[in-house]
Amino acid sequence: MKIRVLTGLLAGFFVFAGAQISVAQKPVSGPVLKEAAAETVGMSTARLQRMDAVINDYIAKGRQAGVGVMVVRNGQIVYHKAYGMDNVVTKTPLKRDAIFRIASQTKAIASIGLMMLFEEGKFLLDDPISKYIPAFKNPKVLEKFNEKDSSFTTVPAKREITIRQLLTHTSGISYPGIGAKEAVAMYAKYRIPSGIGTPSGTLSDAMTRLGALPLLHQPGEKWTYGLSVDVVGYLIEVLSGQSLDQYLRTRLFDPLGMNDTFFYLPAGKQSRLTMVYTEDSTKAVKPLPSLNGLSPDYPKQAGTYFSGGAGLSSTMYDYAIFLQMMLNGGEYGGKRFLSPTTVRLITTNQIGELNQGLNKFGLGFSITSEKSAARLPVSEGTFDWGGFFGTTYWVDPKEGIVAQIYTQKVPNSYGDLTDKFKVLVYQAIMQMK
Repeated sequence: MKIRVLTGLLAGFFVFAGAQISVAQKPVSGPVLKEAAAETVGMSTARLQRMDAVINDYIAKGRQAGVGVMVVRNGQIVYHKAYGMDNVVTKTPLKRDAIFRIASQTKAIASIGLMMLFEEGKFLLDDPISKYIPAFKNPKVLEKFNEKDSSFTTVPAKREITIRQLLTHTSGISYPGIGAKEAVAMYAKYRIPSGIGTPSGTLSDAMTRLGALPLLHQPGEKWTYGLSVDVVGYLIEVLSGQSLDQYLRTRLFDPLGMNDTFFYLPAGKQSRLTMVYTEDSTKAVKPLPSLNGLSPDYPKQAGTYFSGGAGLSSTMYDYAIFLQMMLNGGEYGGKRFLSPTTVRLITTNQIGELNQGLNKFGLGFSITSEKSAARLPVSEGTFDWGGFFGTTYWVDPKEGIVAQIYTQKVPNSYGDLTDKFKVLVYQAIMQMK
C-alpha cells in the first residue's frame, strides 16, 4: 500500500558507511551491481556528499530517525549510505543492509512476475480476469452507499475487468484503510485485507470475497489506486500452480540473488528488520507501537497470506538488483528475465488520457510525464513508485540512474526530503547522456 506523501520516503573517490552489503548466497553469473567511484560514470562524489548535510539536518531536528539512500548509474553503485538510527531507544545505528518494509514496492515485483507468464503465452492483457478467476465475472459498480450500515446498491458494469486494467489501477477496485470512504467501509465489513500486517488467510479466499463486491467506477474509466495487484498476485497463483511466495522465489528472487527479500522473514534475518516510527504532536519522530491495531513486526510472523500489493520486505541492495534488471531491458547477471520489448511495453503509458496525479501509468509503474519532468530534474519516461512506510525508488533510462531513498515513518510530514534527494542526485551528474 502506498500513501503518496513523497516520503522518503547512496574507498577512493566515493563514500560508503555502515554495514557491508549483504553478499548473495548463490552465485549470479555476469555483471552485477558493484561499488565504483562516481567519477567513473560521469558523476561527482563531492556533489553527492552534499546530501549528507541535508539528510543529517532532518535527523538532527527529529524529523526522521534513520534514512537509507542508494544511487546507481550505469550499473555501478556510486553512493550507498545509512544515516541516523534504526532504534532511537537503544541508540542502534541504521545499517546499509537493514531490511525495510517496502509495502507497495511489492507491486512492481508482482507485476513483473505476471509479465513473465505473459511472455509464455499464458494470457493476453485484454483478457477478462474472470476467464481465470470466476469470482470477478459480471462485475457490478457502486450506485448508492449507506454510511450507517455500509449497505449499497449497484448497477451492472459496462464491461468486464481486464488484466491490463488490474496492472494499471483502472479496474475500479479501491483500497482498505486508505481508499475512498465507501470502499474502506465495504472492505472492512467483508474482511478484505490490505496486505499489510495480515499474515493469516489466503489470497484465494480474500480475492474471491473481493470479486463479489462492487467497483467504485466503470472499469477503464478512471485511475483508482487499490488492491488490483493483489488480484494480480492471485492470478499468478492460478496460472503457475504455485503460491505467490514460491513463484517469486523461484522465478525472480533466487535467480537474481535477492537473498534478503521475503514476505515473512526467516529467523536468521529478523534482527535486521528496521523499526517503524510515527510523529508526536510536534511532528517529531517516535516509535510506532501499533498500526491500526496490528504489530509493526508483522514481517517476523509466520504467515500464509502473500499480498502482491504490499507484502514484501527487502533491502536497498536487493531492490536495486530488481530495478537494474529492468533498466538493463530484462537482463541481469547474465540471465534473461524479460525481453526488452516487454520491458518497453511495461514502461509505456497504458492509461491514455487518464492521469495519475501529474503522471501516467504503465504496467506496474508510474511513468514521469513531460509536465512532471518540468518540476524536478528527473527525465520524462522515468518509472517509479514507493511504499506506505516511506520508501521511494525511481529508474531513469535516459540517464542510466537507479535511485532509492528509504525511511520507515508513517505518517510523515517531511516528505519533501524525497524531492530534495532527487535534486541532490541529479545535480551530481557532470556528464549527461
